[in-house]
Amino acid sequence: MKPFANKRVLGAAGVVLSVLLLALSFAFNSVDRDALAETMPAVDTAPLTQEVSVKSTAFASEDIKEDVLWLARCIYSETKRPDEQELVAWVVRNRVETGYRGLGSYRDAVLDPWQFSAFNTNSPKRRYYSALDFDSKAKGWQTALFIAYDVLHAPTYERPFAKTTRHFYSERSMRGALKPAWTGGRRPVSLDRDIDPKRFRFYSGVS
Repeated sequence: MKPFANKRVLGAAGVVLSVLLLALSFAFNSVDRDALAETMPAVDTAPLTQEVSVKSTAFASEDIKEDVLWLARCIYSETKRPDEQELVAWVVRNRVETGYRGLGSYRDAVLDPWQFSAFNTNSPKRRYYSALDFDSKAKGWQTALFIAYDVLHAPTYERPFAKTTRHFYSERSMRGALKPAWTGGRRPVSLDRDIDPKRFRFYSGVS
């Protein structure tokens, strides 16, 4: 084909392409955009809140059994920070699942004498924390309840440390000593998150 003929073919192709683009543009502009928007997934623009409410999930009061309540009471008594509460919850679960000190229920593990300070028989806080239930309005309590439910039902592969990790202490609450005698020169376990060691240190293998 001669060069001039090539130019004619290219010119014709350009005209056809322009017509097609014009037609597509007209078709798009004629679409009912409101109807199109209805077919798109909605975007939740509500602001996130720190408090995780059990009542805003699929849970109901009948789903919150005694084990969940006692676990939530324990972690809420130890700390109000969710990341720390989760780790404390795993310590309690480890105690129950390993039958630590011969105890096999969450209630018994939490009320075990001289294990969790808020539940010591001489603690003025014992009555308050023991009375928390599904409908309690204390700030952060619903989050603790959610975390307790989640940890109690979590698969074992989500365990953040060894099953033998059943102890922790907070340097801030120590009186007259730098650390408990039961640490026995042990090193705290490594964690998968940034926890202030002055607030919590966790230990494995304590009998």
